[in-house]
Amino acid sequence: MTYTPIVIVGAGPAGIAAAVSLRDRSLNSVIVDRADQVATSWRGRYEKLKLNTSKYFSHLPRRRYPPGTPMFPTRSEVADYFERHARQSGIALQLSTNVMRIDPEPNGWRLATSSGDMRANHVVVATGFENTPHIPEWPGMGGFTGELLHSSAYHNPAPYEGKRILVVGSGSSGMEIAHDLAAGGADRVWLAVRTPPNILTRAGPGGIPGDLMAIALYHAPVGVGDAIARFVQRRTIGDLTEFGLPMPDEGLFTRARRNLAPTILDMDVITAVRDRSVHVVKTIDSFDHNTVSLVDGTRLQPDAVICATGYLRGLEALVGHLDVLNDDGIPRVLAPMPAARGLWFTGFLARPALIGYIAKQSRPLAKQIAAVADG
Repeated sequence: MTYTPIVIVGAGPAGIAAAVSLRDRSLNSVIVDRADQVATSWRGRYEKLKLNTSKYFSHLPRRRYPPGTPMFPTRSEVADYFERHARQSGIALQLSTNVMRIDPEPNGWRLATSSGDMRANHVVVATGFENTPHIPEWPGMGGFTGELLHSSAYHNPAPYEGKRILVVGSGSSGMEIAHDLAAGGADRVWLAVRTPPNILTRAGPGGIPGDLMAIALYHAPVGVGDAIARFVQRRTIGDLTEFGLPMPDEGLFTRARRNLAPTILDMDVITAVRDRSVHVVKTIDSFDHNTVSLVDGTRLQPDAVICATGYLRGLEALVGHLDVLNDDGIPRVLAPMPAARGLWFTGFLARPALIGYIAKQSRPLAKQIAAVADG
């Protein structure tokens, strides 16, 4: 069994932010991750992915993106940025190691991992709000004769050229993937929508990053934020009701308080909906061999169904026995406050400019750990 004073579980943005803030206080930690690279949640996603929020609000503490980085960095630029700071900051990385369970013991914690047990005084869990791909259980889906995959396994449109594709889910990933397929030569692209999303553009009027407004309004009264966001949506997006995407009754910030993020897009995705390159349809009811039935009775015969249906936190096996999760599997207490003595959770929420927010939260988290260590 190995002993390390501070173990961080997860080598994504939240874990690296915690590690660099601890390092800034001369506290060493070990980041443990099941993947063989840093920031694999970014490296493994679709090629056209980029930050929904600007580089100014999405960097590590006191570590901005290098000069020349675009306003909304690409998937590779984000992953390389976190990789560079993880390596250059002298943070110890223990990759290709799966942490399976965390248990309390006197004066600390025991971590059961695929590389053997570890002991630590402090454990920071930073495995991410979007950790475990989730596909709903639809009747008959096991017998579907086409391809069925989660959006996390989609990379580019090349394998789907000339094919008929049904994308499920109207979040940022679902709508961007649908547009990517339509622009990449798919024969037909349907977008199945259950609940109309609140849509924002990455850049607002005058090219101002949309997250500048969102961050300010997040702290305003919810009704005020909803009203202003709706005004901006009408000015920038317009009415998409006739294309299958009516404005939802529930406001953007009302949903945000329930950890439901808005759909943030570039205008070319909206254009694809308006010119019906992407056909918006109702959501899935059931599968029957090569046919997908929708809740309104429509029957489609797609070659592939790509499910942009979200993620689960995947924390139950790790800490579910510790009574620190709510009924949705989300930690009840987030850093900088401890969920239990020496146990901390960071990054488990959805909000504007999340990377920048968890980076800011990592500094008081490190301060709290340092205070305990000094005491």
